[in-house]
Amino acid sequence: MVHMASSAIKRIAFQVLLTVGAVLWIAALLLLAQSAQNSERFGELHSLILFINAVGVMVLLVVIGVALSRLIRDYRRHIPGSRLRARMLLSFVILVVLPLLVVYYFAVQFLNSGIDSWFTVEVEEGLQDALSLTQTVLDIRKREYLTRTEEAAAGLVGWPDLGMVNVVGRLRRTVGATSLTVVDRSGRIIATSQDRLRDIQALLPGEELLQQIGQGRPYVRMEPTGGGGYRVITAVDIPLQSPLMKQRALLGQFPVVARLGHLADTVDQTYTKYRGLMYLREPLKQSFTLTLTLVLLLSFLGAVYGAIFFADRLVLPIQQLVAGTRAVAKGDFDTQLPPGSSRDEIGFLINSFNDMTRRLGKARETAARSQQLVESQRANLAIILARLSTGVISLDEQLRIRTANEAAGAILGTQLGSRVGETLEDVSIGQPLLVQFLGFARGHLDQNDFEWREQFVLHGELGSRVLMCACTPLPGGSDQPGGFVLVFDDITALLQAQRDAAWGEVARRLAHEIKNPLTPIQLSAERLRRRYLGTMNAEDSQFLERATHTIVQQVEAMKDMVNAFSEYARAPDLDVSKVDVNKLIGEVLELYRAREMGVEIKQNLDPELGEIEVDAGRLRQILHNLIRNAFEALGGDRNGKVEVFSRLHDQDDCPVAEILVRDNGPGFQMDLVSRVFDPYVTSKPKGTGLGLAIVKKLVEEHGGKIEAGNYKEGGAEVRVLLPVNETARQAMMEQRRGEVRRESA
Repeated sequence: MVHMASSAIKRIAFQVLLTVGAVLWIAALLLLAQSAQNSERFGELHSLILFINAVGVMVLLVVIGVALSRLIRDYRRHIPGSRLRARMLLSFVILVVLPLLVVYYFAVQFLNSGIDSWFTVEVEEGLQDALSLTQTVLDIRKREYLTRTEEAAAGLVGWPDLGMVNVVGRLRRTVGATSLTVVDRSGRIIATSQDRLRDIQALLPGEELLQQIGQGRPYVRMEPTGGGGYRVITAVDIPLQSPLMKQRALLGQFPVVARLGHLADTVDQTYTKYRGLMYLREPLKQSFTLTLTLVLLLSFLGAVYGAIFFADRLVLPIQQLVAGTRAVAKGDFDTQLPPGSSRDEIGFLINSFNDMTRRLGKARETAARSQQLVESQRANLAIILARLSTGVISLDEQLRIRTANEAAGAILGTQLGSRVGETLEDVSIGQPLLVQFLGFARGHLDQNDFEWREQFVLHGELGSRVLMCACTPLPGGSDQPGGFVLVFDDITALLQAQRDAAWGEVARRLAHEIKNPLTPIQLSAERLRRRYLGTMNAEDSQFLERATHTIVQQVEAMKDMVNAFSEYARAPDLDVSKVDVNKLIGEVLELYRAREMGVEIKQNLDPELGEIEVDAGRLRQILHNLIRNAFEALGGDRNGKVEVFSRLHDQDDCPVAEILVRDNGPGFQMDLVSRVFDPYVTSKPKGTGLGLAIVKKLVEEHGGKIEAGNYKEGGAEVRVLLPVNETARQAMMEQRRGEVRRESA
């Protein structure tokens, strides 16, 4: 706001200065025109003309200085149009200066010649002759009037003072004087005669007259009268009849013809002025030259400012076009230039530019709508990918990651979404699952097999994962793809569920088929033993005893195995109740401590865990199986150690109780880690391979999860996750069913 007000003030001040300069320039021209017609008028107006021209020049210099400084600033800043304005201004100044200098040169020459023509010898001689002529005529008249006065004085000789009054009047009319006056040496009037009544003071002789008469010389002089006329004053002594008489003088006043006096005055004034101009000849030339210079300079500066003004007006549309073009280049298609008022090519160009930007704006709006639609589809796709449990990775031709959803990172055990732009090879450093995944993918891509589908296994610390992966090439240039899309899913749970279902069916059938003949076999062996044992000799009795005992013992073992099959296959209802997990763990561990097996038993139980809703009997069975397996894995090692941990935490927004059983034995064999929960998978010589399978089944009946692996510091560890209540159980079971459905799809 302050900047706008300051700009408005500067603009108004600039316009005021420009107006003042124009007014002063016009005033200077008018005054110069008036003074050129009259040299006397020039002398009067000379200072005013110089002042006005000087002020006008200063004003225009300020205005032009401001405009030039703005032009120089724009030129240095490379403002569009500034170079063109500078070239136009320079060209115009050159075109103006040359003719102006020529005009100025010839104007000064004509001015000097004109002033010199005023002072030719002929003019000076003519004025001198005219002046001499008028002086001669006047001298003749003065001598004539002096002679008449002398004649009148002769007529007064011998007359007394009192008798002169009548004589003076008659003599005045005789000589044609306007007045005759007789005075003594002191200037006292003795007698006087006038053609009309006048002021007596006008008749009194002056000091100069009395002094000249006193010296005995006649006096004659012409002087102007108050009405614009002239008169001749004469004075002579009256001759004395005797030396005893007082000396008296006669004063006469004679009229001069008005025309003659005016001509004499005009000639005298003209000659006086001419002589004055003769002295001012060179200063007059200099003054006229200076005034002409200032006026021409004022005109030149006005022309320069006009050039700047019109250059700005001409370049302004070009500047607007350049600015508009740059704005369009930056993506501002809403730019509209002020419509050109002229119908020339520039106006046509501006209108064409505005039409172009309108069309570009419409095209941009169409593109924006299309882009918005694409972005909407992309956002929807991103949301879908984020919610998918299937891993999706898009790569460019250099195997750099373009996009990756969260499921891909979860399956491969690393964050891929934050590594966009990096190659899979760089991201796989220190990530064993990703290294194996990249190896399988490269095996196809290096052979130009860009579209494939394959199932492979990734081995990790927590077991093996079975992935189903498909690759599809993205469109690219020439014969090479523009990238690849890898879609993969962890089908380990699906395969495990399929195996569990198959083994359950096998277990049911085996239990049914095996259990039927076991009881008759056992009964038959016992009957043989009772019937024939007492009838045989000692040797045969011992043989029969051993044989029947072996049969009964093996049948019992077979029954235990059949019961295990039945336990694995059946799925009875859970007897859920609130159970203090930490207390139950302590009770089970006390049983093993009581055996004094020489194994160190540690427990680290979370006091915040508290009670959870589980089947107490099955949880006890789970704990017994896991702890017994840990003890058996130690093989009686006196340095053996079994640790049991418990804690409460969230698993996929569900509160779960985590139970971890760890030993420091040899751990799981690497080739068995991914299959330890399968039936009949065991590394123990006397193991049935159903212990962990049954534990896994019991955990899953509770809706929980179980994981097995090797501890990094040695030994094996099994982690059990159990939901703490029915709500969490249903949520985890639903998640489990969803995973199986997605993997099967």
